[in-house]
Amino acid sequence: MRLSNLADYAVITMVQAATHCGDGRVSAAELASETGLPVPTVQRLVSKLTSASLLRSVRGVGGGLQLGRPAAAITVADIVEAVEGPIALTACIEEGACDHEANCSMKPHWPIINEKMRGALAEITLDHLRHSNPSNSTPVKEHAA
Repeated sequence: MRLSNLADYAVITMVQAATHCGDGRVSAAELASETGLPVPTVQRLVSKLTSASLLRSVRGVGGGLQLGRPAAAITVADIVEAVEGPIALTACIEEGACDHEANCSMKPHWPIINEKMRGALAEITLDHLRHSNPSNSTPVKEHAA
């Protein structure tokens, strides 16, 4: 599985927005400059992330963007779903999405697999990403083999 560029950029944008938590608000143009992403892309992401209540837009003097809730309460799963919709490895979550649906022996298993994938992304918070050092990072949660 590979995330779309837009989902990847959404995570990058949210991590950068989280670095401004104590500073107040940040503009989409500032986020674009700080991340190196094109302004129109960041503006499109801000719209999706605001609609999902992950960002909050404040208008007027001193306005800008801020996190919609604490960084520890925003997960990678939340961000990906805000941009991509439900996390799923197959289209089987939608009725009628497959020509072989009636005879598919895997269909009952995909919801379990999809939930495990979502669960893995839900374990990683924006706060963790903001404070982690990838070269010296420990796993978020150890899983038994």
